[in-house]
Amino acid sequence: MNSIESVKNTMFTKAFTQNPYPAYEKLREEEPIPYVLLPDGEYAWMITRYKDAVEALKDQRFIKDFTKLSDNGDMDHSSVFSQNMLFADMPDHKRLRGLVSKAFTPQMIAGLRGRIQEITDDLLDEVEGKDNINLIDEFAFPLPIIVICEMLGIPTEDRNKFRVWSNSMIEGSNGEYAKDIQQHMNDFVQYLGKRFATVRENPGEDLISKLIISEEQGDQLTEQELYGVVSLLIIAGHETTVNLIGNSVMALLEHPEQFELLKSQPELINTAIEETLRFNDPVEFSTSRWAGENLEFKGSPMKKGDLVIIVLNSANHDPNQFADPEVFDITRQKSRHLAFGKGIHACLGAPLARLEGEIAINSLIKRFPSIKMNADKNELDWRSGMIVRGVRELPISL
Repeated sequence: MNSIESVKNTMFTKAFTQNPYPAYEKLREEEPIPYVLLPDGEYAWMITRYKDAVEALKDQRFIKDFTKLSDNGDMDHSSVFSQNMLFADMPDHKRLRGLVSKAFTPQMIAGLRGRIQEITDDLLDEVEGKDNINLIDEFAFPLPIIVICEMLGIPTEDRNKFRVWSNSMIEGSNGEYAKDIQQHMNDFVQYLGKRFATVRENPGEDLISKLIISEEQGDQLTEQELYGVVSLLIIAGHETTVNLIGNSVMALLEHPEQFELLKSQPELINTAIEETLRFNDPVEFSTSRWAGENLEFKGSPMKKGDLVIIVLNSANHDPNQFADPEVFDITRQKSRHLAFGKGIHACLGAPLARLEGEIAINSLIKRFPSIKMNADKNELDWRSGMIVRGVRELPISL
């Protein structure tokens, strides 16, 4: 077995998940578009170089709507959740994204700053006085889920249900939730159905109300699309930010000189967030694309229906795009990383995730300037699954 085959065969192991970057380096150099066996038994082309990744993310020969490749028109719960702009091609994508984008204008996101700061301060008040905390459970998870629940008009007391459902759908393919995924999806559908009924009876100013009103005014949002769009907002609206906060704190504590620099110059927070997004992207892989036709991409012959995945974290460490990519530098300028994708499917919630990360990290450091990681990084339990990159727990000494 040659060295590349060895790398491909060890992907998705525990050691790989803890530190995938040496494997990505070898792939970029020797086989930049490998055909890899995934944990669920499916094969996929994986695009690892930055320039190839940008091109693939914009290439509309790679389709997002799998139903175009299938004659099976049956609708199940998993397809209900896929009826959103993330899994749509033009022109459906433009219509669906347009309905949601009204809630994510720069002005509306900027208007949330005060409320996000209040939530952050409340969460830090709750942990003050403790010697040790799990940063994920007690800070990184509650902050974005409270924000997205408030935006959607969902009772905050239901947020822990969303954590279970979200983990199940994101990690279910090869994680501990596999056996429960169908039940969790059933529960999620039932919950949303009840919520939609409540909102139809008594609409408010929240985003779900606006989407339902749009639907009833003939804006061609189907019931399945309503499920898909709202589930995407709930899941994507907090998953990325949970891991952005966790990965940022981890990177800063692993690089004490950068931590001290940010403490002394908090105005560097924006470039610090961008560097975390590049250095340890909370979204490891793009969501699925399929070759919509028989095609050749950078010398790789792909058949219609072949699964194609862009390895965002590999692209973000490509030395042909980033000088000294393995160096964590919060002063790095003009970082055109791919953490939020590219092209028509670029993340709509990126400004919100950035704002939440900025407020969370600076507020945490200001309140607890002597925090330390209370664990060996090699012993941390990284999340499974094919999308997010982050740890389940991050023990921190305050």
